[in-house]
Amino acid sequence: MIQTPSTGRILVVDDDPTVAEVVTGYLHRAGYRVDRAADGHQALAAAAEHRPDLVVLDLMLPGLDGLEVCRRLRATEAGADLPVVMLTAKGDEADRILGLELGADDYVTKPFSPRELVLRIQSVLRRAGLAAPAGGPLTAGDLTLDQQARRAHRAGRELSLTLREFDLLAFLIRHPGTAFGREELMQRVWGWEFGDQSTVTVHVRRLREKIEDDPAAPVLISTVWGVGYRFDPAKG
Repeated sequence: MIQTPSTGRILVVDDDPTVAEVVTGYLHRAGYRVDRAADGHQALAAAAEHRPDLVVLDLMLPGLDGLEVCRRLRATEAGADLPVVMLTAKGDEADRILGLELGADDYVTKPFSPRELVLRIQSVLRRAGLAAPAGGPLTAGDLTLDQQARRAHRAGRELSLTLREFDLLAFLIRHPGTAFGREELMQRVWGWEFGDQSTVTVHVRRLREKIEDDPAAPVLISTVWGVGYRFDPAKG
């Protein structure tokens, strides 16, 4: 049974009224308040009027598509860390990866189980801090992470990290010098038993762009060929 959350406002953006109605029904039964939008412009207006805790965003929208909506949301101060779960068609791998690069936190492939979507939403919201995060501050070289406030700094400069980027960096800092495969990172950071491992690759790439002096020659997050990735704070 899906557990009812204590709070949460979801914006569902999909031009298919049947999909939007079914998803809305499941979210209502899970205890969420739901706003709906049928196109990209409506979505941006709705997000500005009633800031949601999370956006369920279909990529294939008329006029302003989901990728552009995600890009514009991320460009605003209020939307910089707004959780986004994308809905993608089964064959749209390139768009899915681009969406993740724009900062989407999760994706669900159509056709999907509404119950799975609700569970994914709850997982993302837990990481967003609707459930209190555990643990004190983390430090590694000039990186500092405040896990309670979910804020990260490098050399005193605040980093703009998405939920998944923050969780990935926190996990790596807690395990310096240990190499992890993408499958293990997906299980231990994302909480997924299965999924597209390119999700991890994209998030590592985005994280490197934010914490490395030269993302093309990373020293903090090293690639361990044949294994995965390793965090080496002493090299930073």
